[in-house]
Amino acid sequence: MVAQFLQDAAYDQVQTIAKELLNLAEKCKRLKRESPSECAHQLVAAFLTHICNNQGLLNSHVFTDCCKMKTAARLRCFLSYKKDDADSHDTPLIPRPELTCEVAEENNVSLKERFSYEISRRHPFLYGPTILTMSACYETAVQSCCQEENKTECLRTKLEPIRKYIRGISARHHHLCEIGTKFNEKVASAVELILLTKKQPQANFPEIAKLTMDVKNLHETCCEGNTLACALGRRQLMSYTCSNQAILSSKFAECCEQPEPFRGECIINSENDDKPDLSPLLLTRFTEDWSVCQQFSSNQDSFLQEFLYEYSRRHLELAVPVILRVFETYKRVLEKCCKLENSLECHQPGKEVFQKVILESRDHVKTYCDLQKQLGSSSFQDRLTVLYTKKAPQLSAQELVVFVKKMAAVARGCCPLRDELQLACVEDQTKLILGELCRRHGGKPVNAGVGHCCDDSYAFRKPCFDDLRVDGTYISPPLSCDQAISLEEDLCQAQDEELQMEKQKLLSTLVKQKPHAAEDVFRSIGENFVQLVEKCCQAQRRDVCFQEEGLQLITRCQSLLEASSSQSRLM
Repeated sequence: MVAQFLQDAAYDQVQTIAKELLNLAEKCKRLKRESPSECAHQLVAAFLTHICNNQGLLNSHVFTDCCKMKTAARLRCFLSYKKDDADSHDTPLIPRPELTCEVAEENNVSLKERFSYEISRRHPFLYGPTILTMSACYETAVQSCCQEENKTECLRTKLEPIRKYIRGISARHHHLCEIGTKFNEKVASAVELILLTKKQPQANFPEIAKLTMDVKNLHETCCEGNTLACALGRRQLMSYTCSNQAILSSKFAECCEQPEPFRGECIINSENDDKPDLSPLLLTRFTEDWSVCQQFSSNQDSFLQEFLYEYSRRHLELAVPVILRVFETYKRVLEKCCKLENSLECHQPGKEVFQKVILESRDHVKTYCDLQKQLGSSSFQDRLTVLYTKKAPQLSAQELVVFVKKMAAVARGCCPLRDELQLACVEDQTKLILGELCRRHGGKPVNAGVGHCCDDSYAFRKPCFDDLRVDGTYISPPLSCDQAISLEEDLCQAQDEELQMEKQKLLSTLVKQKPHAAEDVFRSIGENFVQLVEKCCQAQRRDVCFQEEGLQLITRCQSLLEASSSQSRLM
């Protein structure tokens, strides 16, 4: 908790404050005779007060404005200063694994705590129980590898999956926290209900509704950064889950045999239970029953929750955003139809409306994957670079290239899957990447189109971005081809991936200048750039080659853009 709020604080400082807070929690239990949970909830307020009273000592003057605020506002202010730079997470958590065993022999506890510290400061939204679990996994890996002959190779092999898991789950935790703060409580509850139903489709509705409320409240606690209350809350939730696994899921048995802290992480990552054999008649009561509008108007939230539950357990193959789109569409249908005299006739074709939502989502993904297969990896990335530069030209070329690289990775990982798995895979991965873009927009607004897609509807965020076109409000600073094209001998040291990134930065820069130019114009210049670099890096006199060939490329670039600009004006 301390390292997640004070990300720049030294390890010794964090350790000292953490011990003081634990003493405070113990004193709370002894003096006030309150439960561990109640004392844990008071801990964050005490911690923030400690920071405000010791700003000089902790070099935390950045929080001065926060310290002027009270209670909830103060906490929100502190949370806003957390820095989660997802693109910096590729650096190894332990830079020199060969020294790990030496440190472990000297002080085993310190090594584990140090790992927790590094995870926490790099991943400020990662839930406390996960940090404890991964630290325990790290300790197990170190103890095992330090017995091996090739310790370094063993550590690299065993620590890499831990690093990848931490990065992936941290992104999901941050995403869930943002849903809770950016959108209303009903959206957060709907997401939780879908996730719980997909994992436990055999469980009955009252049980899922209860768990939805419990999990939503737990997420709020964890997102507030209260590590101790988060850990206690998860332990209680997992204890309840294991005690009631007979009515929840048949897949929890092995996990429930595990000790803490592994039990919770195991249950969260366990496979979904088997799909129950359900009658389609139960779902028709939400569209073809004469009393639909009466139920909708008398107890809207409960009625819609039950629809979401019944629909989710029948469609385990669909991603959360797609089910949310069906849910939002159903709600809109009822809001419209229940105002009419003949409401049944209006909402009766609901099943066809839901199917249309799914088909539209599936068609978008199919087009995406067909394009990737048709163009190949490199050209597909070029295409995405052009498309997203037009949508968000205010982003720097570097930002756009990094964003596109992630989107292309989604296609690489998801498109080879079977058709029925493609949709869920693309939707699930894309929601996290678009979440990062929206986070960037929140810190420094991009444009009105991006803002609308980020803020209007979580369910329809991806379709909104898919439909974005050229941002007509953007006026690029004038830049000629000789300024845009940088040809240095250093390019000869670049790996293939680095050279592709340089090409895509060039494409992005040129698209900003001429957003309405034909796409093949940009692609032609990009290909010429790569061919030139490959040719000149083979030449005996590279400098002369870059100078001569570079002038030709600049001339070609200028004439192509001018010709394209003339055509667009005629159109």
